[in-house]
Amino acid sequence: MTALLSIERVKARYGPVEALRGVSLTVDEGEIVALIGANGAGKSTLLMTICGAPKAAEGRIVYAGQDITGTDLHDMVKLGIAQSPEGRRIFPRMTVLENLQMGAYLGDERNLSGDLERMFALFPRLAERKYQRAGTMSGGEQQMLAIGRALMSRPRLLLLDEPSLGLAPLLVAQIFATIREINRAQGVTVLLVEQNAYHALRLANRGYVLVNGEIRMSGTGQSLLDDPDIRKAYLAGGHG
Repeated sequence: MTALLSIERVKARYGPVEALRGVSLTVDEGEIVALIGANGAGKSTLLMTICGAPKAAEGRIVYAGQDITGTDLHDMVKLGIAQSPEGRRIFPRMTVLENLQMGAYLGDERNLSGDLERMFALFPRLAERKYQRAGTMSGGEQQMLAIGRALMSRPRLLLLDEPSLGLAPLLVAQIFATIREINRAQGVTVLLVEQNAYHALRLANRGYVLVNGEIRMSGTGQSLLDDPDIRKAYLAGGHG
């Protein structure tokens, strides 16, 4: 496989605090790669560093053969990278339709109608809520909207930050099934940051474990699920 994204010995800081301590990982074209770890391990910081805020203090970020270290998020979208951030960050006063349209603001207007239909087919609930203010929807619906808005830019690489956060178990299962569909049917490569290690590793081709800003383990999703240390630390004593 060809590496679509390579993180090479990346360090990032918030003032004097070193949040990433030489992180290296790869995401191959067509893969789902999960990054798991405890709160404060640096998972979200890594996604934000890929998007240029904070900028990497050391190391390189290479996407599709191009060094994008420090590139601004606005330019990332043009390159084919989209992010669905932690906490959704939708526009609460805008309607569902308007939020989706915002996701396509850099795209070709000729694709807008077809892309909207594609999102409504992927998330039928959004079609039902098309003219509803986004801030009045449930948490699960808002998460669907955040992912749909990211997909409206037709990304080659989708960065997902804690998509299951705060959702009921049934909705978590639906969100992860949708991520699998996005990857299989649309060919979108996915880097998934997720505290729900069980669901993330079941979904992922490969995974990395981040501890205190450093990669401590890596392997296939299944091999990490089967690892007793991973089960003890992240799977509630072995129960998914």
